Amino acid sequence: MKQYDVLVIGAGPGGYVAAIRASQLGFKVGVVEREALGGICLNWGCIPTKALLKSANVYDYINHADEYGIKISGHKADFSAVVKRSRDVAEKMSGGVQFLMKKNKIDVIMGTGKIHPEKQVEVTDSSNKKNTYSAKHIVIATGARSRQLPNLPQDGKQVIGYRDAMVLPKMPKKMVIVGSGAIGVEFAYFYNAMGVDITIVEYLPNIVPVEDVDISKQLEKTFKKKGINIMTNSSVEKIEKTSKGCKVVVKTSKGEEKVDCDIVLSAVGIQPNIENIGLEETGIVVDGGKIVVDDFYQTNIPGYYAIGDVVAGQALAHVASAEGITCVEKIAGHHPEAIDYNNIPGCTYCSPEIASVGMTERAAKEAGYELKVGKFPFSASGKASAAGHNDGFIKLIFDAKYGELLGGHMIGANVTEMIAEIVALRKLETTGQELIKTIHPHPTMSEAIMEAAAAAYGEVIHM
Repeated sequence: MKQYDVLVIGAGPGGYVAAIRASQLGFKVGVVEREALGGICLNWGCIPTKALLKSANVYDYINHADEYGIKISGHKADFSAVVKRSRDVAEKMSGGVQFLMKKNKIDVIMGTGKIHPEKQVEVTDSSNKKNTYSAKHIVIATGARSRQLPNLPQDGKQVIGYRDAMVLPKMPKKMVIVGSGAIGVEFAYFYNAMGVDITIVEYLPNIVPVEDVDISKQLEKTFKKKGINIMTNSSVEKIEKTSKGCKVVVKTSKGEEKVDCDIVLSAVGIQPNIENIGLEETGIVVDGGKIVVDDFYQTNIPGYYAIGDVVAGQALAHVASAEGITCVEKIAGHHPEAIDYNNIPGCTYCSPEIASVGMTERAAKEAGYELKVGKFPFSASGKASAAGHNDGFIKLIFDAKYGELLGGHMIGANVTEMIAEIVALRKLETTGQELIKTIHPHPTMSEAIMEAAAAAYGEVIHM
C-alpha cells in the first residue's frame, strides 16, 4: 500500500493549492481527482465563465462602437465559437495545473476517493478498479455542485444548471434564470449581451441579495436598461414543458404569472459533495450539510481535515485556496493566522462588475455602529467618462468613533481589480483619514476610493 504524508481528495482551487503548499513544506503528497485537475472553478466555473463574459464584453463594445467614433458593420456573434474559446481557455489552464503537479512532484491519482478509518483512502478508477492508499494526513476538498430544487429538477436540456449553460449547442431565444446570485447575474449579462431575451426570478426583495442594497438597486437599474426583465419577491412554482420550450409558472406578490421560454437556468446556489465519501464510516461530524472543523480545518477525527465548499464559510475559490494553505502550514507545525472570514472579498463579473468586502451599511447599523458613509459616483470620474463607463459608484462605510473601515462596496467597470486595496486597508487597520491622505494616481478609476473616503468625512473635492 502506497503511503503519503499528505493525501488530498479533490484537485479544485482548495485541493491543488493545499497539495502544492504541502509539497513546498517537504511533505510527500498525493492528490485524488475524479474528473479534471483544477476542479469546477477552473473547468466549469470561475475561469471559463470569465472567457464567456469577455466575449460578451467585446460584442458589447462592437455594438456601441459608434459611441467611440468608430463605424463597424456586418458583425455577428458566432455562438459556437464563443463557447469553443471558453472551453479552450479552461483546457489550457487545466494543463497548467498538470504542469504544477509535475513540477512539485505530486502524485495525481485519477478516480473517486473514499476515506476509511485508520487514515486510508480507497480510490475507484474509471474501469472500477480499486486501490487503497494510506496517509498521515488526509485533506477532504471535494467541493460542491449545482443545488437542485424539488420543483425545479434539472434535465440538462430544458432545465439546466451552470455546467450546461456554458456549453449549450445553440443559443436560445428566451431564457428564465432562477436565482440572482453571482452565477445568475453573470449568465444573465452574458446571454442578454448575446441577444437572448432574459427574465430573472429572485425569491428575495433584491437581486444580488448578499450585496449592499444600494449596489442591488444600481445593478437592477442597469440591467433593466439593457432590457432584462427582473421579478423580485417571486418564486417558480412549476415548469410546464412543451415541445416548443417551457412555460414557467411564477408566483409574485400580484399573483401568478406565466413566462414562456426555451430554457430555464437554475442558479439557486450550490450543494457540498459530502455524500458517499466515507464520512459516516470514519465518524466525521457533519452539521447542516457541512463538515465541522476547527480554525485550522481539522475534523473531530485526528489526521482528517476538510477545506473549501464542504466546510462553513464563503464558497469561493480564493477562500478554499487560503484554507488549504492555512491547513497544511498548521500540519507542518507552523503558526499560521486563522482566516478572518469578515475580510473576504466577493466579486461578481457581470457588467457592471460588483466587488465588496466587510459589512453592508444595514449590517453595520444593526451591529450598533455610528457611521460615516461616503459614496463617489463614476459619473464624476474623468477616467470613467473617457472610457465610456459612467455606471456605478464606490461606497465606503466607516465607524465614526475610531475611523475603522467597516465595509467597501463597488459597482462599475473593473471594480473586481480594485477591491483588494480595501481588503489590504482593512487588514492593516487603516483609518478613514489615512485613506484620504493616501495619494491615488490620476486619472484612474481607483482614485474614486480616495474620493469616497473624503465624501464620508465631508472633504470630497470632485463632487
